[in-house]
Amino acid sequence: MLEVRRLRLLSEFARRGSIAATAAALGYTPSAVSQQLAALEREAHVPLLDRTARSAELTDAGRRLAERAEEILTLVEAAEAELSAQADTPSGRVVVTAFPTAAVAFAPTLAHSLRDHPGLTFVLRQTRPGDGIRQIQSGEVDIALVDDWTGKLPDQSPAALTFFHLRRDPLVLAVPDGHPMANPDEPVDLQSLREESWMAAPPGEPSRQAVERLMDTVGGARPVPWEFEGLHTILSLVARGIGIAAIPALALAAGDQGVTVRRIPDCELAREVYAVTRAASVRRPSVAVTLRAIYAAARDAQPAPPGD
Repeated sequence: MLEVRRLRLLSEFARRGSIAATAAALGYTPSAVSQQLAALEREAHVPLLDRTARSAELTDAGRRLAERAEEILTLVEAAEAELSAQADTPSGRVVVTAFPTAAVAFAPTLAHSLRDHPGLTFVLRQTRPGDGIRQIQSGEVDIALVDDWTGKLPDQSPAALTFFHLRRDPLVLAVPDGHPMANPDEPVDLQSLREESWMAAPPGEPSRQAVERLMDTVGGARPVPWEFEGLHTILSLVARGIGIAAIPALALAAGDQGVTVRRIPDCELAREVYAVTRAASVRRPSVAVTLRAIYAAARDAQPAPPGD
């Protein structure tokens, strides 16, 4: 009999390609992962991994079983969801992971909504860009809040995942109170701001790529911004009059004082915000009630600034 917990380890190994990465993702030691995969090989009566002194890779049998493991794990979760759907009230532990601005913006409404369900244990974690989908696939979390600047994420993701669109989050201009562009009667002119001290996330971050695309539309040499990790750090510096920034509107949900936000004329740059879960999880009452709370949080979060 193949043990489900070990099948999850094999599935994760197939996704990550090494015992060390599998252990790090699931919170085990490499030794424990290796031992459990060896036990699964004994249960299967065939070699699943081709091991060397420094690496391991799946055998043909291991690849076939890893593919079946995904199907088995989905069926197990669907069965668990059907059983929990019969419960009268949501209960158990729900883990949500979110990119930082969504975590800050949505947390107050989520906490307010979910405290009406005393049988529910709610966990909200922040994650790096790109990690949310992986954590959903591996079963580490139940719901992931993810952002997408390309508009293609749902189409490029596995069919076993379900995407719920929450909102569109446009790129806006943030300047210090008292800056000439903070005057609503002053039209926003990016060309006149080229010599300002721009601040942005480090290269490779999705918001940085959006800022660079914005500056490319102005023409001429692209300003080289100062780089700071975290949009809330950037906003705090804007509030102190150190520079200006183009940021997603949702980053303003914390209500930063000293910052004026302006809509950027003719700018279509925006990210789409989604809640993602495994299709088999949607019927679980705990997941369903959390998704409803997330919808409410997305609705209540900082709106885009009005048109100028």
